[in-house]
Amino acid sequence: MFGIFMESLVIFKLYTGLKFLFLLTLLAWGYLLVKEKDSRVRVLLVYAPVIILVLFLFPMSRKAFVAAGLDGETYYRILWTIPMGVIAVYGLCRLFEKYKKAGLMVSAALIILCGTFVYQSGYISKAENLYHIPDTVIKICDRIRPENPDARVSAVMPPELIHFVRQYDAAINMPYGREMLVERWDYYNAVYEAMEKTEVVEMEKLLEAVRADYCQYIVMHQSRQTDQAPEACGLTLVDEIDGYLIYEDPVTAQTVEGWQKYYEDEE
Repeated sequence: MFGIFMESLVIFKLYTGLKFLFLLTLLAWGYLLVKEKDSRVRVLLVYAPVIILVLFLFPMSRKAFVAAGLDGETYYRILWTIPMGVIAVYGLCRLFEKYKKAGLMVSAALIILCGTFVYQSGYISKAENLYHIPDTVIKICDRIRPENPDARVSAVMPPELIHFVRQYDAAINMPYGREMLVERWDYYNAVYEAMEKTEVVEMEKLLEAVRADYCQYIVMHQSRQTDQAPEACGLTLVDEIDGYLIYEDPVTAQTVEGWQKYYEDEE
């Protein structure tokens, strides 16, 4: 039990992130505890966060969470229900309410100085287009998108592209998504195994997998090594875009075209 408690405590410490901002939240919470008169605000911003935190740290809560069939790895998400940002902002505004503009300036300065400039993060980069996804993805999707707006196309994409393809064009199916990139989820996909699990792609194994999944296109970076030239295995090089090679499988393409023609005739 003590071990579960300590693990939950570590999760909470990691969740609070920047210590100065957490201290501001505590300051604001303390002020609301003493001064706030509105019972609705007290329930939401004073009592509820404490109850949630106590339950989160209580070992039996985590046991019940897992026993309910929920993933223990996502237990930390309970902390999302604590409105730390709202507590800090509302509490500081109330604290400096009497001083009007000066209070607003001091509150804003404290929040800014105790934080970090978000655009310095390695996870943020300048947008290349209105979609806020790499231009390369847009070019590739536009290249393989079917002319018929009611049709769909299947394509195998490298891991660095799959996050963005679905955001841009839902008419492009992929045999696997980001679930394959999280090791602890331990998903299996034959196409991903053949495409990404070996340093050198075995083309015969890859073709067998993609044809079983009816993937018309295979997109891979030009630096990806293969045991045979894709063209020698019957694939057609459709285009090269920003270092990515787009191959079409005529066998699957013919099968898919046959389906589409059949359904069009039925209609």
